Amino acid sequence: MKFSRLLVVALISSIFFVSCTDDNDDNGIPLGSYDNGVLILNQGGYGKGNASVSYLSDDFVTQQNNIFSIVNPTITLGDVGQDIGFYQDLAFIVLNVSNKIEVVNRYTMEHVATIATGLDNPRYITFSNGKGFVTNWGDGGSTTDDYVAVLNLSTYAVTTKIPVAEGPERIVENNNKLYVAHIGGWGYGKTISVINAANNTLSTTITVGDVPNSLEINNGSLYVICGGNPSYSGSETAGSLVKVNLSNNTVASTINFAAKTHPSNLDVVNSNIFYTVGSDIYKSTVSATTLPSTALFSTTAQGVYGVYSFAVKNDKIYVGDAGNYSSNGKVYVYSAAGTLENQYTVGVIPAGFYFN
Repeated sequence: MKFSRLLVVALISSIFFVSCTDDNDDNGIPLGSYDNGVLILNQGGYGKGNASVSYLSDDFVTQQNNIFSIVNPTITLGDVGQDIGFYQDLAFIVLNVSNKIEVVNRYTMEHVATIATGLDNPRYITFSNGKGFVTNWGDGGSTTDDYVAVLNLSTYAVTTKIPVAEGPERIVENNNKLYVAHIGGWGYGKTISVINAANNTLSTTITVGDVPNSLEINNGSLYVICGGNPSYSGSETAGSLVKVNLSNNTVASTINFAAKTHPSNLDVVNSNIFYTVGSDIYKSTVSATTLPSTALFSTTAQGVYGVYSFAVKNDKIYVGDAGNYSSNGKVYVYSAAGTLENQYTVGVIPAGFYFN
């Protein structure tokens, strides 16, 4: 009886705690400042035009949804929010299906400019050498029209296009070099393009594993999570963790996952490597030569079918849950050990975390 009573008390306490953390300041009044927190890009439904941005303060006290629309009520953000890139005091919000980028002040959300020319199926953005670089798929059915658009950050115009292989996706910068992961568009890629940001030219190509979906740079190395070809491809392959030496752009090591394992959502923090497989969170180190056999924790208790977006910051682990992909999604915040601390309702399909 004593054990049963303690269990009931613990259950009630946990329900009370979590339910009290879903506060949302959606009163239609701008907060005035959206710094000292994280911007959450909500993808929205394909063809629905309901992409949005949510805000969560660093102390987890203040949350507000639809902050772009609240601050800019006469502007529709657009269709399928894909990525946000920070440059100085600006945020560049990439809208995939709308073929545009909305530029806002990253701290106030006030609208600055719209880039709607020179983009074709834009995906991700980064900055180097005073320019912006945006990956573009073009027509998903074509293998020859993919490119990286170069942005003039004074005029907000696309000045040139750098042709690359099919399906350019994530893009990161290091010492005026750009590293572009090619997941393959409608096909399946296995390469990283290296672009010289000074002269906008393709320098070399690095072959990694099948379907590289996440990139992180840490201490002179590029870490790549390759998801592997999915089961429905007809030629399923397992994922891999690839380490690239940035001094010579060669593969330093490859660790293969078990058969039918498809990792994603890589994040490298100090000497720790985090990634997800389905609903599970894994943690390793940059010096490890084998993969962990057990997960750090699972999100299944929260009903997460598969982690859609993911980030680690200040010993907190952020998980975005797309739910049914049509209703508002959830964001869960866990301790470094995997204990659920906070949860919030955000927009449709939370797709990324951007710490501001």
